[in-house]
Amino acid sequence: MKKYKWTIVLINLIVLLWLFNNSLLKKETLLSEGKLILLELAPVDPRSLMQGDYMTLNYAISRNVNYDSISKRGFCVVKLDENGIAHKVRLQDNKKPINNNEYLIKYTLKQWRGINIGAESFFFQEGKGKNYETAEYGGIKIDNKGNSLLVGLYDGKLKKIQ
Repeated sequence: MKKYKWTIVLINLIVLLWLFNNSLLKKETLLSEGKLILLELAPVDPRSLMQGDYMTLNYAISRNVNYDSISKRGFCVVKLDENGIAHKVRLQDNKKPINNNEYLIKYTLKQWRGINIGAESFFFQEGKGKNYETAEYGGIKIDNKGNSLLVGLYDGKLKKIQ
C-alpha cells in the first residue's frame, strides 16, 4: 500500500489542478467572449462592516416572483433594451428554445434570499465605498449557456464605476 500512496496523491493533485485550471479557463473565456448586459439593482446593502469593503447586490429581476411556483434551479429569460439593460421576460426550468433578442441567466432559488444568479457579492478596494453608493446597475457577462459573471457596477449614466 505504501508504494501506491504517492501515486494516488499525485493523481489526485493532477486532477485537482486540471479542474481548477478548467474552471479558470471557462471564466476567462466568459470575460473575453461573453455579452455584457446590465441588470437594474434593487435596494442594495451599502456595505458590510463585518466583512470589510464588500457590497451585497440584489437585482430587480428577482422582484415580483412567486417562489412557490418556480423550480429550485432554472433560467431567467431576459430581453435587452436599446441601452443594454436587461428586463425579465419569464422564468423557465430548462434551456428550451428562446426567442430572438432573449438571453438566459442561470439561477438557483435560495429560501432566504430569492433568486440567486451567482453575482450577488461585490468586493472593492478599501476606502472606495463612497464611489459605489451611486450604483444603479450591475454589469454581468453572460454566455449562451446561461453562465454569468459580475464585471462591475454602473451608474445611472451607464458608466462603469471605477
